[in-house]
Amino acid sequence: MGNETIPGGYNGKILKVNLSNNSIITEEISESFCRKYLGGAGFVAYYLLKELRAGIDPLGPENKLVFATGPLTGIKLSGSARHCVGAKSPLSNTIAKAEAGEFWGVDLKYAGFDAVIVEGKAEKPVYISIVDGKAAINDAAHLWGKNTKESQEIIRAEMKDARVRVALIGPGGEKLVKYACIMHGLFDAAGRGGLGAVMGSKNLKAIAVRGHNPPPIKSPERVKELREWLTANIDKVKMFQDLGSGAYMAPYEASGNLPVRNFRDGLFPNAAAIEGKTIKETIRTGMDGCFGCIVRCKKVVKVTDPYPVDPAYGGPEYETLAALGSNCGIDNLKAICKGNELCNAYSLDTISTGLCISFAMECFEKGIITAKDTGGLEIRFGDPGIMLKLIEMIAFRQGFGDLLADGTAIAAQKIGRGSGEYAMQVKGVELALHEPRVKAGLGLGYMVNPNGADHCMNIHDTLFAKDPQVKDLHALGILEGVPSEEMSPKKVTLFKAMQFLRLLGDCLPVCMILPYNYRQLADLTSAVTGWDTDIPELTRTADRILTMMRLFNIREGFGEADDKLPARFFQPKTDGYLAQAKPDPVKFERAKRYYYSLMGWDKQTGVPTPETIEDLGI
Repeated sequence: MGNETIPGGYNGKILKVNLSNNSIITEEISESFCRKYLGGAGFVAYYLLKELRAGIDPLGPENKLVFATGPLTGIKLSGSARHCVGAKSPLSNTIAKAEAGEFWGVDLKYAGFDAVIVEGKAEKPVYISIVDGKAAINDAAHLWGKNTKESQEIIRAEMKDARVRVALIGPGGEKLVKYACIMHGLFDAAGRGGLGAVMGSKNLKAIAVRGHNPPPIKSPERVKELREWLTANIDKVKMFQDLGSGAYMAPYEASGNLPVRNFRDGLFPNAAAIEGKTIKETIRTGMDGCFGCIVRCKKVVKVTDPYPVDPAYGGPEYETLAALGSNCGIDNLKAICKGNELCNAYSLDTISTGLCISFAMECFEKGIITAKDTGGLEIRFGDPGIMLKLIEMIAFRQGFGDLLADGTAIAAQKIGRGSGEYAMQVKGVELALHEPRVKAGLGLGYMVNPNGADHCMNIHDTLFAKDPQVKDLHALGILEGVPSEEMSPKKVTLFKAMQFLRLLGDCLPVCMILPYNYRQLADLTSAVTGWDTDIPELTRTADRILTMMRLFNIREGFGEADDKLPARFFQPKTDGYLAQAKPDPVKFERAKRYYYSLMGWDKQTGVPTPETIEDLGI
């Protein structure tokens, strides 16, 4: 691509590591390339669409694992610690992308690279080290089989630097659990889609990075102004600062938004026992955070009895509290914290892990599987011991855990007997812990997002139900709120606006917890890069990248028939607030077709039209 003038916030270099032949090369990227794809998820979409052959085995050496920063990574501003990881997903066979914070992406940027692309497969376990422009492939045979904490400690000792940042896998990734994640440190995960399994399939234990040289930015004073704005408006994120995510679970239960027993039930009387407020009052030892962020939203917990929990592994966020808690019918907070620790130690996505366990619990309750199938285990809702036992069995692919390690879609195919009805997944990826019967636009997002049931590149309808709440979208011509449960053309337009905003946040990247709007992201991008960019260019970039992801999936055989929610979400819950709710599947189908048309995709097939592809310069 050639290295022209490089804009602020970029190094203009991509590191490519081929583990099959032990080659390490650096490729230069141009300013025009950076402006067209931004970074993060944009770089992921470009390289996977361009360089992967259709139909490859996600766990074969042909798959590529892309770690990509963006222009905002590592600038001195809250929320700037993010980077994106992507590959072809072994869980879904679609494109997979996931974001993580911590310090890893910042150190990669400061080490002189905008992205790392890992290709091939090592003959034996290895880890990659990257320090200030120099990369090496190192033996990791002594690390294979160890959990994430042990591995990180050993790597830091070998590199003689306690501040080395490590992206790594534990036994779950090594055993190719199809929803294994990549841990960045001990409690920040690139969680969804099985990226840790891709890493394990390459015999790659870790990528350790250390950097000291941030690329220059064009207008530090403009970045300082936004930093001062956030400090003055810290009340916008005060709850995250005080309690982290999952602050108050009881109101979720009261409104029907708390998943209970595999998204089937509504009542969970002891919801307050597993919320962030209770954690703070009982077992929390402090709050941690990512590079340069004043929010510090990450819980740290310590438990001694009856489930010893190491505070080095942080503490459970909302998705984990619900996935291992209410959705499994469990209100034992200490057991949930232990489950969170195990998932972080073994590198397992807590969302898919919890939903695989709740799937098994409902199948057992229905008699679809019995103790004969499970090796004698009585897998029942509400049993914390069973939940913890299954996490171990999944991570090491032992007994019945081996079946669950492939995800609910494949497990249901193997079990048969109508078990697919209880697999809460879209395109093979388990739903995050937010209720489509409450948030209709979120349900549409689960349907159409290219990487499965993703709650981040999505809308949370309750935040946009009233006119004053949509003021940050006025620049796009959206002036009115839409009721949370409504599914209408207005809701689809609102969803698309938020989907684009969240995707831009994954490209630049910046944390979605921080309340930056379109105007501020445009100003930030201009301040860092020196480009005279604005909202129309950024939305067009989001359009381009999302369409590229769609094209990747179409190439892999996916189409509009795969854009569907489980039938359960068009039925009422058994009790509680949503006991009478019955969303109309016809309205969701109409909304999906309208979304296709807004995207410039064929209304019937969801395939981007030739005109759209040409217009976006794909």
